[in-house]
Amino acid sequence: MVDQSTSGPLAGTGEGAGTTHRLHRTLTWRGAFWVAAGVPPLVLFSIGGIAGVAGKAAFVVWMLSMCMGFLQSFTYAEMAGMFGNKSGGTSVYGATAWLRYSKLIAPLSVWCNWFAWSPVLSLGCAIAAGYILNALFPVPLAESQQVVAWVTAHLADYTAQTQSVVDYLAAHPGLSAEAAIQAVAQADGVSALTPAFRTWEALTFTIPGLGTLHFNATFLIGVVLMLIIFAIQHRGISSTAKSQKLMALVVLIPLLLVGLVPILNGSINSMNVTGIVPPTAAYASTDGAWNIGGWTLFLGAMYIAAWSTYGFETAVCYTAEFKNPATDTFKAIFYSGLLCMVFFFLIPFAFQGVLGHEGMLAPGIVDGTGIGAALAGLVNGGPVITQILVILMILALFLAIMTAMAGSSRTLYQGSRDGWLPKYLSHVNEHGAPTNAMWTDLGFNVFLLALASDATGYFYVLAISNVGYIMFNFFNLNAGWIHRIDSPHLVRPWKAPTLLIGFNTLLAFVNAMFLGAGAKVWGYSGALWSGLIFASFILPVFWYRHFYQDKGHFPREAMEDLGLKDDGDLGPRRAGILPYVALIAGATVVLVSNWFFQLPT
Repeated sequence: MVDQSTSGPLAGTGEGAGTTHRLHRTLTWRGAFWVAAGVPPLVLFSIGGIAGVAGKAAFVVWMLSMCMGFLQSFTYAEMAGMFGNKSGGTSVYGATAWLRYSKLIAPLSVWCNWFAWSPVLSLGCAIAAGYILNALFPVPLAESQQVVAWVTAHLADYTAQTQSVVDYLAAHPGLSAEAAIQAVAQADGVSALTPAFRTWEALTFTIPGLGTLHFNATFLIGVVLMLIIFAIQHRGISSTAKSQKLMALVVLIPLLLVGLVPILNGSINSMNVTGIVPPTAAYASTDGAWNIGGWTLFLGAMYIAAWSTYGFETAVCYTAEFKNPATDTFKAIFYSGLLCMVFFFLIPFAFQGVLGHEGMLAPGIVDGTGIGAALAGLVNGGPVITQILVILMILALFLAIMTAMAGSSRTLYQGSRDGWLPKYLSHVNEHGAPTNAMWTDLGFNVFLLALASDATGYFYVLAISNVGYIMFNFFNLNAGWIHRIDSPHLVRPWKAPTLLIGFNTLLAFVNAMFLGAGAKVWGYSGALWSGLIFASFILPVFWYRHFYQDKGHFPREAMEDLGLKDDGDLGPRRAGILPYVALIAGATVVLVSNWFFQLPT
């Protein structure tokens, strides 16, 4: 018999909570499954980018990455079952394993997981804003009648001596003056007829070493979308799960059919999915070879794919809200993994099989705003089907954003409850929603949205946030065997096969290789170092909370979860030096792979 609200002070009462409210035990594994149903649409966030760097090997990247994520989830499922009173996901459950060896690793793992998941809000809202702008303020096509009429009316204003024509001829040697005049007039016509709101920008602000903040139409619409999602989640996890279920059924069934139809009707071109090789360079349409440069591109694709394919681990972010955490945790992550396997296998294969490598490099596929039209093309849909799928794409993005806010806010909440993050994040409202953590998520993503409001910033945010995600996975996969050695006394409602725990430990170092080799692939040579610097921001935050506010002790309830009573004693280190060896080996793999793997020249 499980009480309907999370028991104990860890749930939202006690020192630092600032409220008598607490998380509510209203969720079944099916509810968590629907909350995690926002993960499959993440394939649409980077399907074009991964095709750009992996070439014909792109669909293989998705399949391999998904298989890795599924295997790794069994380690996470075991740890989630051990901590039925905790919220916040696998980074929280795994972080407790590192406490005995370093007080800094635990908050670092939680922080890395949060700043990897949280940007889904800004990135998803940036793409959704692009769809809304395309629908309400479309850029006219160059061949549209209104542009043709504008060109006809203004063509006499251009001569071979017009500066823009001269510049165009210089950039296109061998072109006739008449053709250049036509091209320049056509481009000016598109620009003149583009709605002013589409190009409106109130302010730009450059931050040295980071990027340029754009306060434009995309930013404005994105902020409105974030506030809508915040309002939905303000009413707690049960309300969120119901909303997610409705959106998931509306979105995922058509998406599944779109992936199946090209396979069933023979639209897959076998030439597009054979001869699997990386391109000669990132976003090149020509085939390359499996040399060091080719492998670097492939590993870079594996690096970014992990951000999407591993994401269903968010299904166990809600352990403290499960009615029966002993059985619900494994079911939630297992069935969420199966759902993701279907979509991450099917959608990239169908896209590549129909569009081919060159088609996958279209700007609308790379930045995500043309995927709705591409989905319609997979099933030979007309204008009506295209509009329906565009609307479904916006709902799919909402689904992913809802999942991200629900999971990442609970990571902040539990990090605060366990003494790693600021106390104010422990606040829970009357509906059982961690609202202070949600507001923090929102504020952080308003900043990121300004950075991601153009295509360049979008992939920069993605590349940096994924540094944190790979680091978290490395810490967490090693936490599985550390818990086995140090905490054999803790009850494990579901226990993973020991062989699989060992294999997943090896995958931790494979992920480290992805990090070292892959972060540089996305056009930012310093992405790895930028991500590491951002990860280090947790250190002063943790120092203030732990050593200044808590006087060097962890909260009593956090220690009780580990079966320890004295908050000054972190328990015996039965694993000896092995965790330190793992850390050194992981850092070595990252540095060596970063040195060895180089982009094609």
